[in-house]
Order: sequence, then structure tokens, then C-alpha cells
Amino acid sequence: MRAILSEKGQVTIPKPIRDRLGLRAGTAIEFQAAGGKLVGEKVEPTKDAVLAVTGIIKQSLDVDAYLAVVRGPAE
Repeated sequence: MRAILSEKGQVTIPKPIRDRLGLRAGTAIEFQAAGGKLVGEKVEPTKDAVLAVTGIIKQSLDVDAYLAVVRGPAE
């Protein structure tokens, strides 16, 4: 498949290739030149520690109730 480089240096990845590789809007791609060819590799997102635990507690708690759950009852 052929694509044309725009004046801004942009190129559209053809839809069949995007679908096959699971490329969606916002997907990071790392490029490098290797042996006279342009090679693009999908970058797997890093796990953000804060986002990984966001929403763990499903019920709505006020601050004092949340701290009691996390820290245990005050002595």
C-alpha cells in the first residue's frame, strides 16, 4: 500500500494496516531508520500507578469514612 507524505511531514497509515495492528487514535508509535527503511513500532502504554488504583473503592465515601477504611478505626 502506498501513502503520500504531506507538506507537514504527515502520512496516513492505511485503514487495513491500522485495523490489523490495533492502532487507534492516540496510539504512540516509535519511529527509527534501519537499513534505509522507516520502521514504526507501536509503543505499549506504561502503567500509571495513580490511574491503576483510581476507582478501586466503588462506594462513595466522605474523607473521614475513606480514611477509616484505609487506615482502620482510630484508637
